[in-house]
Amino acid sequence: MRTIDDLDVAGKRVFVRSDLNVPLDGGRITDDGRIRAALPTIEKLRGRGARVVVAAHLGRPKGAPDPEFTLRPVAERLGELLGAPVAFAEDTAGDSARATVAGLADGGVALLENLRFEPGETSKDDGERGEFADRLAALADLYVGDGFGAVHRKHASVYDLPQRLPHAVGGLVLAEVQVLRRLTEDPQRPYTVVLGGAKVSDKLGVIANLLGTADRLVIGGGMAYTFLKAKGYEVGSSLLEADQVDTVAGYLREAEERGVEIVLPVDVVAAGSFSADAPHGPVPVEAIPADRMGLDIGPRSADLFGEKVRDSRTVFWNGPMGVFEMEPYSHGTRALARALTDASALTVVGGGDSAAAVRALGFDEAGFGHISTGGGASLEYLEGKDLPGIEALQD
Repeated sequence: MRTIDDLDVAGKRVFVRSDLNVPLDGGRITDDGRIRAALPTIEKLRGRGARVVVAAHLGRPKGAPDPEFTLRPVAERLGELLGAPVAFAEDTAGDSARATVAGLADGGVALLENLRFEPGETSKDDGERGEFADRLAALADLYVGDGFGAVHRKHASVYDLPQRLPHAVGGLVLAEVQVLRRLTEDPQRPYTVVLGGAKVSDKLGVIANLLGTADRLVIGGGMAYTFLKAKGYEVGSSLLEADQVDTVAGYLREAEERGVEIVLPVDVVAAGSFSADAPHGPVPVEAIPADRMGLDIGPRSADLFGEKVRDSRTVFWNGPMGVFEMEPYSHGTRALARALTDASALTVVGGGDSAAAVRALGFDEAGFGHISTGGGASLEYLEGKDLPGIEALQD
């Protein structure tokens, strides 16, 4: 893949597909990590005299403008971080976008409105996607793919547009791919993968693939209860995907045959209801009350998981260990993050809720080897899938 160093960008309109899909609360950005991650590529292009046209999506609008998902707050925050004004287009490829881009001087930056306000962005119809990509291509001379969180999507701005313009990979996507290659091609061992989050069904493919590459899988979060059920434990009212129990049991047998260690919780924090104020406390996994739900791994599990992480040379983590947004159930995720910062290993935080948890719980991002900006993209890469946004950037 060509990089932006291979492009002559001075005086050119450079379309940068970034990932600025940040969480909002009433129009207020609650975590600007993805905006900060996008800065180096934008700043590098500005410094070389490019006219930078940034585009991204936010949330899941229904292919039409929706004030709830406007990127205007992102434009304001991007300008603050750049220390320079960012022009904001009121549409993606219409009159406002054309006028805004035409008004850029060398080194200027514009942000287009939410790409997903256009049905062509996410359409499964090649023609409809292509028509939207044509309109976007008219706004630029060059394309830079730097939105790693979207490269697993066959969307117009990710897949079709780079086929219409001279293109290169941005610094963020390049760094992500280089790290993920280290996880898949020749990881230093022991190689431990920690998986959490709500549903095991979201991670079946990556689990199947990791059984051939990882030395151990550490399972926490809501998905752990399906594993515990497959081991014969009763899980009370905890989150359970009953239709996946047999599949998980098969993975447990395969792991044993392959010599892959599966590490499950030995205790959990069980609560009377899904609430920070509910009666709660640690219980062994063999004694979860029928009327309680597990909302975090317990202290013994936190110690066990920490030992496994500190004993590793390579660690990939995707998914929190509990409902970390509620303080009583944040301790398992916090303990795991602390273990990663203590480990003498390449530690990769696989985006999504894991990256949000690291920041929400007050950890210094410099304490981790790499924090990915794309949870779904990271998992699909580890699953062995082709990523359309990476394919489109190949020379």
